[in-house]
Amino acid sequence: MSTSPAREGSANAGSSNGNLEEKPRLSEHEKKANHIASEQKRRQAIREGFDRLTELVPGLEGQGRSESVVLKKTVDYMRAQLEERRKLVDRVEGLGGQVDEGMR
Repeated sequence: MSTSPAREGSANAGSSNGNLEEKPRLSEHEKKANHIASEQKRRQAIREGFDRLTELVPGLEGQGRSESVVLKKTVDYMRAQLEERRKLVDRVEGLGGQVDEGMR
């Protein structure tokens, strides 16, 4: 006639605070639907990231969206930008100016 301690504890926790009531478990179909929706959201975020890169990196406008090409051209562009900054820092310092350590 007595309940097990595990049931008694969970029943008391739920009745003492209405916010802790158990949520109904998801069916396998609902779990699958949630997984599919999460995966679609993740893929959409990746697509948007690649689209943004094609807007920012010169030479990618109007091209087909090959992700490998986008990544390669982005890396090439970033390397060129870093080299340009290094040259500018050298030039400023060569003219007697100072460049903050964070800008090197």
